[in-house]
Amino acid sequence: MISLIHSIAVNWLSSNIIEVEVDINSGLSSFTIVWLADQAVQESKERIRSALKSSFAKLPTTRITVNLAPADIRKAGPSFDLPIAIWILVSDEVIQEKKLLDSSIFIWELALDWKLRKVSGVLPATIWAKENGFKRIFIPKENIKEASIVDWIEVIWVENLLELIDILNFKKEYEIAEKIDIKTLKKSISEKYDFSYVIGQEYAKRALTVAAAGWHNIIMNWPPWSGKTMLAKTLKTILPDLNLEESIEISKIYSISGLLTTENPIIVDRPFRTVHHTASSISIIGWGRNAKPGEISLAHKWVLFFDEVLEFQKTVLEVLRQPLEDWSITVNRVNSTYTYPAKFMFVWAMNPCPCGFLTDPKKECICSQNDILKYRARLSGPLIDRIDIFIEVPKVETEKFGNDAKKWETSLEIKSKVEKARDMQLKRFVGTNYTFNSEMWSKDIEKYCILDSETEKVLKQAVNSLDLSARSYYRVLKLARTIADLEWSENIKMNHLLEALGFRKKD
Repeated sequence: MISLIHSIAVNWLSSNIIEVEVDINSGLSSFTIVWLADQAVQESKERIRSALKSSFAKLPTTRITVNLAPADIRKAGPSFDLPIAIWILVSDEVIQEKKLLDSSIFIWELALDWKLRKVSGVLPATIWAKENGFKRIFIPKENIKEASIVDWIEVIWVENLLELIDILNFKKEYEIAEKIDIKTLKKSISEKYDFSYVIGQEYAKRALTVAAAGWHNIIMNWPPWSGKTMLAKTLKTILPDLNLEESIEISKIYSISGLLTTENPIIVDRPFRTVHHTASSISIIGWGRNAKPGEISLAHKWVLFFDEVLEFQKTVLEVLRQPLEDWSITVNRVNSTYTYPAKFMFVWAMNPCPCGFLTDPKKECICSQNDILKYRARLSGPLIDRIDIFIEVPKVETEKFGNDAKKWETSLEIKSKVEKARDMQLKRFVGTNYTFNSEMWSKDIEKYCILDSETEKVLKQAVNSLDLSARSYYRVLKLARTIADLEWSENIKMNHLLEALGFRKKD
């Protein structure tokens, strides 16, 4: 007897329908799973055997062949446990009704005591099932919130195999999970970081405001204890809120990585990811045999922060060149190729030399010229060319300590300006895939970054005097466009261009 049921193979961000076929015939007792099933899938045999025994059923003592079609798609993980078990039960007539099976998707890992365990990748699987016309998806209880943000598909959760058998046999009514509105999910409010707590540093605050408004990459350079790390961590308090599409896009990456929890079923904030300087290039771009998403993909639509960037190996920094330009990363492995989004804001903090005091007016640098040149050589010209804003962050004079903090602008006030600039960009880019100025390609810059003749003349002079590359030329225009947006200006004016040029690297 041959039976059929549907499940989904979530190979990172791509999903494929999997038809689970079970053939039970007479012969020597055996249990075989075929068609590109990895070790976790092969181990399903023992989990299913124990789960059926615990649920007062038993595995037929005949020849069982499980076919996971199509044959050319890799099947990984334990999420096929339940589809296989269901059709064994159908074949053994424990499940006698099939009305719910044809229009449903089943994704579950079976515990040895017939309970159902949480699996990763439920969010992209639910989205795929909805887009491909399935009416319902059966999932573990722990995944309910993650799947319930997807409209127009019934999300049904069950706690154990016995309960599912009763539901499929129409002996018990199933409960459809209530849909979750992302707007009702609580967003974290940081009391530890706020721009009102940062004394002085008005130039650095302005640079970070521009970076947040247009999603521009930024380098902060100055000796130790000047507040670079504090400023970088405070940046997240002024980032524009995520919209629904962005939340789902990010949450899909975290879902397949197994980083969503029952308490946090979807990403609703824009925190940033901090990478330690001992990180390898593999952990940055995608790691493991199956190329699990790396830090640049986990920072998609977020901030990727490298503290003490010149302490990183040069090979690690160089792998960032392509994703900084293309907003994605393609990782090749022996069995397949994976492409992940990597549209992140890159924030660097660095010291000017190994000891850190080269530019400090009060402490003497002890580094040799050769050490300094070798230290700075870790940042190549092409990599620096992909940065929009370069700022020096000096130490705050002690006279400013103890001043009334209320005089400094709060993060909420700055965020309001950033949100207004973001609204201008969203309206400007209606009908495109852009959401920030930094995402524009050169052909679009000519359309959206128009300069008057005098301003254009100044820009050309600056290109020659600063020896800017073509890439830097376009980055200056995008930066000037963001500065104009912060002032709600339809056109880029001379003062906007001059400020953008002021953020360029001077040496």
